[in-house]
Amino acid sequence: MSFPSLPALLGSRELHPADLARDPITALLRIYAWMHVARTSDNRILDLFRQGLIKGTVTGGQGNEGLVVPLALLADKSTDVISFSHRGYGGHLVWSGHLCDHLNQYFANAGSPTLAREGNIHHGDPAARSLPMISHLGAMLSNVVGATDSQRRLGRPAIGLAFFGDGSSSTGDVHETLNLASLLSLPILFVVENNRYAYSTPVAEQFAGNAELWQRAAGYGIEGFALDTTLDVAATASTFAAAIEKVRTTSRPLLIEAHTLRLRGHAAYDTGDYLKPGEAEGFFARDPLPKLRAQLVATHGAAHLDLLDSELNAFIESSINVSLAIPRPTADAAAMLADVFAPASAPLPWKPTPATPQNLNAAQALNLGLRKILTERPESLVLGQDIGTYGGAFKVTEGLLADFGRPRVFNTPLAESACTGYAIGLALNGHRPIEEFQFSDFVTEAATQITLNAATYRFRSGAAVPMVLRLPTGGGLTFGSFHSQELDSFLLAMPGLKALYPSTPQDAFNALLAAYEDNNPVILFEHKALYRRGKAPVTWDPNYRDVWSPKKLHAGDYATLLTYGDMVHLAEEAAAYFAAEYEITLEVFDLRALAPLRLDPIEASLQSTGRLIVLHEGRRTHGFGAELVARLTEKHFSAMKAAPLRIASLDLPVPFAPELEQAFRPTKDKIIERITEWMG
Repeated sequence: MSFPSLPALLGSRELHPADLARDPITALLRIYAWMHVARTSDNRILDLFRQGLIKGTVTGGQGNEGLVVPLALLADKSTDVISFSHRGYGGHLVWSGHLCDHLNQYFANAGSPTLAREGNIHHGDPAARSLPMISHLGAMLSNVVGATDSQRRLGRPAIGLAFFGDGSSSTGDVHETLNLASLLSLPILFVVENNRYAYSTPVAEQFAGNAELWQRAAGYGIEGFALDTTLDVAATASTFAAAIEKVRTTSRPLLIEAHTLRLRGHAAYDTGDYLKPGEAEGFFARDPLPKLRAQLVATHGAAHLDLLDSELNAFIESSINVSLAIPRPTADAAAMLADVFAPASAPLPWKPTPATPQNLNAAQALNLGLRKILTERPESLVLGQDIGTYGGAFKVTEGLLADFGRPRVFNTPLAESACTGYAIGLALNGHRPIEEFQFSDFVTEAATQITLNAATYRFRSGAAVPMVLRLPTGGGLTFGSFHSQELDSFLLAMPGLKALYPSTPQDAFNALLAAYEDNNPVILFEHKALYRRGKAPVTWDPNYRDVWSPKKLHAGDYATLLTYGDMVHLAEEAAAYFAAEYEITLEVFDLRALAPLRLDPIEASLQSTGRLIVLHEGRRTHGFGAELVARLTEKHFSAMKAAPLRIASLDLPVPFAPELEQAFRPTKDKIIERITEWMG
């Protein structure tokens, strides 16, 4: 179905600073046209919602157009990066797409840019570097920082435009990202959309004192100022133009506290009964759109503006009619499931090195893999806390900074959420970051970025996020509860994440290469006890992708024993014991890949043995073993000769003292004891 032709004044989505000086009236007409379309269609969207033609809810940008439209017009849409907030509808219209595309998003019909999978104003256009927002306000800022840094690394003079509200200025992500952008000296224009309310909470209940939000810029070593975007649209546009030019030329962040309006409540269901008497009327009196129209009427005459409004309104109504006629989306579960992950990538053209086996432990094998990646793949970079001069908490990155330099290998501040969001932005724009967490326990600080942002990106926007998250994990080293967690089941309960958990130096090397070339976020679980457990030959393996499938370690006929990570070695010892003492053989598998699960060889074994043992270090309740048992027994219940056996850690926080930790987690003796009881 064809979309209505754009009115002439909407034919240009650009506004250059010279236009404001050379022909300000024409420039203001262009701004007005986009503001009018944004306001009028926003109001019509609210009407359609109230008629039941739009589901969920809608958040309006009414009153915010004087801020977002000039900024969107002034940005260089061929190179800049942006992420609009839920007040940025007018900016979406300017940045890319036809009005019908945006209406289709609201209608959640078959023409929706997100295939009707994402909420109405949450959409973006990742291909055009308009990054979709998530509801965890503040979390989008770091994505903009990463994508902008990626653009700059590619030699493009981009800036980033990152929006957040007065309410989300209270979140930790905002602080982390402002600090990170300043530390890395990246050209980001941070804009606080201060409409004085976070949903119903006024700014007086968000932060104390009379200090303005822009004054926080000094704490990050950057410039900041306030701007009232309700007074004069021409002055607002000129100020924004100067700010954009300054950020672009200095490559330094800048914070603008933009005072703006929210002429409707937080969302369609918001009654606004928390406003003081007369406050709403005061908002409408400050509305910049009627002021701009009056200014243009004074220069062009009322008839000219009436004619323009009529043309724009007709375009809006035609677009609504077109979008209303587009059918509902097809509920295709298979298609949705297929889009959780980006399609399989072709193997990268790795050099067949090292050709000669090297005797390495797992930490050294990972270091070798990182060196190979940094040497052969220019789009790669490694980041994390203390990974530079110090070489990481476990020395896995030792020597990389000296050999590859700070642009490729660099320390990050203690800000796991912003740094992971930054890595997401890099990945969205063509780089392939590898982020090391000091301990896997600290991944909880970045849970939103990993599980609700990176993991869902492909499904909700079609964009790939190729990144590797290295998590030193597991216990047995007397590190206590905050440095010993197994978080596999916690993280992998969320769709969109892949995960590998190697148990040998060669598999660690292979897993790093396999994870790196995948077009999805991949978690690489690295058990700390295996880093220096022992050495083994490590060499180039042309079948390195086999690490995505289970590996049979021992043949057997009595039971199928499935495990992964550090438990692999205990399972092998237990299997050797039963073979020697009872002449009972266990078929032992190293799972290696936790997501996606490829259980075919294990299913074939289970069909033969009829007995299943699942061993893992994580806690038993809600542990990953429960998923393995469920999947295997659902499919092969008729072949089972006994109830499945799960061996796992106790349902406790990880205790500190070695005696207590040994009681907490599986040991060789406890594994043998549990299997013996089960056999009896």
